[in-house]
Amino acid sequence: MIVAAIGILINGVTAWLFAAGREGDLNLRAAFAHMVSDAVVSAGVVVAGLVILLTGWLWLDPLVSLVINAIIISGTWGLLRDSVGMSMASVPLQIDPEAVRKLIAGRPGVASLHDLHIWSMSTTEIALNCHLVMPAGHPGDAFIHDLCEELSHRFQIRHAAVQIEVDPHLFCALAPDDVV
Repeated sequence: MIVAAIGILINGVTAWLFAAGREGDLNLRAAFAHMVSDAVVSAGVVVAGLVILLTGWLWLDPLVSLVINAIIISGTWGLLRDSVGMSMASVPLQIDPEAVRKLIAGRPGVASLHDLHIWSMSTTEIALNCHLVMPAGHPGDAFIHDLCEELSHRFQIRHAAVQIEVDPHLFCALAPDDVV
């Protein structure tokens, strides 16, 4: 019980250190959840040990273990969902792809947008690539720069690759939305 009580303190302090950055980083969220889980396990050991010591209720040990397991599973379900989504290169949950599409397609000179992909490159970096049909010609570096700045500011997309297609009559094999 003494060792578990020390574990509560150490794991609690460590979790507190990870708490600040956990919202934007899956790795920090996982480390935070791990430390909190360890603190909860230690607290369960202390409480169960004390109650068993005072009452002799040996059945309390497996019951507390099951309750702790349920808490850990429910607390880490979101981590599993997010990490599977990242490994499958899905659109991050905080990004609305239709809002991104609307922003890009609404830029001056853009006749159409296709082959839009948004994915997480890491736990903190989001990438995008797309093709823009711009019949008036390539708009220049300022257009690309301004678009990338707005994507970064509004959606935290910091790695954008934009392909400009000038002739709308040349068929791009990636133009239909169902083609990847």
